[in-house]
Amino acid sequence: MLEPIFDYLDRVLDIPGAGVFRYISFRAGMAAVLSLIITITFGHRIINWIRNRQIGETVRDLGLEGQNQKKGTPTMGGLMMIAAILIPTLLFGDLDNIYIILLLVTTIWLGGIGFLDDYIKVFRKNKEGLAGKFKIIGQVGIGIIVGGTLYFHEDVVIREFQNPVSIEEGIIETPAYQDVKVARTTIPFVKNNELDYEVILGFLGESMTPVLYILVVIFIITAVSNGANITDGIDGLAAGTSAIIGLTIAIFAYLSGNAIFSQYLNIMYIPNSGELVIFASAFIGACIGFLWYNAYPAQVFMGDTGSLMLGGVIAVLALTLRKELLIPIMCGIFVIENLSVVMQVSYFKYTKKKYGEGRRIFLMSPLHHHYQKKNIPEAKIVTRFWIVGILLAVITLATLKLR
Repeated sequence: MLEPIFDYLDRVLDIPGAGVFRYISFRAGMAAVLSLIITITFGHRIINWIRNRQIGETVRDLGLEGQNQKKGTPTMGGLMMIAAILIPTLLFGDLDNIYIILLLVTTIWLGGIGFLDDYIKVFRKNKEGLAGKFKIIGQVGIGIIVGGTLYFHEDVVIREFQNPVSIEEGIIETPAYQDVKVARTTIPFVKNNELDYEVILGFLGESMTPVLYILVVIFIITAVSNGANITDGIDGLAAGTSAIIGLTIAIFAYLSGNAIFSQYLNIMYIPNSGELVIFASAFIGACIGFLWYNAYPAQVFMGDTGSLMLGGVIAVLALTLRKELLIPIMCGIFVIENLSVVMQVSYFKYTKKKYGEGRRIFLMSPLHHHYQKKNIPEAKIVTRFWIVGILLAVITLATLKLR
């Protein structure tokens, strides 16, 4: 939104320094700072507004230590995060960029679904919230929009260089290139690591490729969104983990949107994807700023308004950068939390059917509750999960040189 103004100041009025707005690094920094200011400066006002309207958390008795103390804590703080993401992106991002548009739609869409869930829990006093089938319908809907756009939109391309970028004596030689419209992604830890979705269903004809791709997108968005939702069970866990993942994605976005760095590291160059750094920076700022009030002991919870949105945004960021196959590593905390629930439920049903008595793998699922049951302090659990998240982020970034 501010870009045309700065462009006018630079090109027409020739004001010194106005051209700095063209730099992604400047706009990304400003987006992160503004996002932090919004969450930290206005956070307490938003929390008081929520508290005055008695929008408090309804806690189910799970027998966990300190659980009852959280009853009545303001929830739906995800609205604060959404504002801290949208406002900086609208101000500093290129609103003609298809990737930015997709992420803005995803943020509002999934934030809206989460808001409905929280609204039903808080105002309708229904602990179950929005019915699961409606959540799935909403996630499938945004999956179809994202998948269809990424597959069919003419601006979603990768750039193939006919000869590598070279730098000799300080002069950058720009190679010949062509932009290719193809459904291709990155395979981690593999040489010549690009996978074309058309290869998988090639024997069925090209018409099946968009169907497969959209189904993959739906699955990824649903899985990561629900993973973040499940992870949001103790103070600061989901927000901190998401900030770590967001930083990892911001690095990928910067490298994938730079012709020189992408060629040097032998990764896909995706034209116009550098703008995602601005969105990712606002995302990181929102997560860190929210932690100011959500760290143990939490003064506010994000609710499904925030958690569903966080996971969905991370999934779409990975998809736009062609890094969706890195999600099991990069979002390993979400994956582990999801798997712990699936394993617990499946094993309980299996043993109940076979032995007439349900047995459990964990003391409680998701996994963070298992450690709570072992009387490990909540803050220590969160810190250890963050450490694991950082290690997974390092492993993810290490794939840049494993070619």
